[in-house]
Amino acid sequence: MLKDKQKAKAETRIRIRRRIRKTVRGTAERPRVFVFKSNRYIYTQAVNDDVGQVLASACTLEKGFREIAKNTKNLQSCEKLGEIMARRLKDKNIDKIVFDRGVYPYHGRIKALAEAMRKGGLVF
Repeated sequence: MLKDKQKAKAETRIRIRRRIRKTVRGTAERPRVFVFKSNRYIYTQAVNDDVGQVLASACTLEKGFREIAKNTKNLQSCEKLGEIMARRLKDKNIDKIVFDRGVYPYHGRIKALAEAMRKGGLVF
């Protein structure tokens, strides 16, 4: 890729992120669950934006998750990650969340993660 294409792609991601963050906001009662995908792993965090505090987190990099699933970046691992995140939020008495997909489209692994969190009892 040329540097101009890299710069254009980065600016596009920043623009999408700003557009989404204008409307998505987390509170103590209804935290924002943020998703980040790297080339190998998927990370989720529940954030209270009023205070700037992380309430719960889960990722496919964790040792406990590695025992459950061999592959860390497919639909099945995203479903398991969603179940783990839902269980951790339920343990903290959080039933309602705001889902923040980040700059990623809502399909594939992101959708599988969200649906697993819904099956776990979270409302969003």
